[in-house]
Amino acid sequence: MDYLNALATNPKYHDVLTILKGFRNGVVYGAKVRFPHALVMTILFKTGSVQSKAKGILKATKQHALNLGKFATIYKTLMLVQKKLNGGKEASIHPFLAGIVGGYYVFGENNSINQQIILYLFSRVVLALVKVPVRKQIIEAPKNTYPVFAAVVWGLVMWLFRHETDTVQPSLRASMQYIYRDSDSWNSLKTLIWHNK
Repeated sequence: MDYLNALATNPKYHDVLTILKGFRNGVVYGAKVRFPHALVMTILFKTGSVQSKAKGILKATKQHALNLGKFATIYKTLMLVQKKLNGGKEASIHPFLAGIVGGYYVFGENNSINQQIILYLFSRVVLALVKVPVRKQIIEAPKNTYPVFAAVVWGLVMWLFRHETDTVQPSLRASMQYIYRDSDSWNSLKTLIWHNK
């Protein structure tokens, strides 16, 4: 055990061991995030036997965890390789290139887990990109930057839902259907107030 501890703390192996720890942390974080989400969504919305529900929860958790672990491994490996090829210095473009490769190979398959992760990231990226010009003092921040951003996002999603419904992500489309289209009709006080249909 002392030998393994000395190996783990040896600065000579630090860069390579960051890849191992990145994989570990990706898997752990993915499991922590996906398991409770899958559990709640399954309880609320899925039908079937307890066994099929449990399998679905475990499958979603495993996929999310392994995808984050694989991505971290690819990203950290490519960051290390690029740094070595660049004389031991990280260039500004390196994270972007490593992210593109990892994103393509790990999250390129169009499935529900990957869609949720990509949509989550996309929303955070767009929000961050809105802040970059202000932060870099390229433009002066108007008082209403965030309200304008919120207004444009809501305007776009409502237009897409109204005129290009099939392009909207299925779970968002379902919630919007419930709120905005199902509220257009009822046939009694019961279906107006207590029940949707």
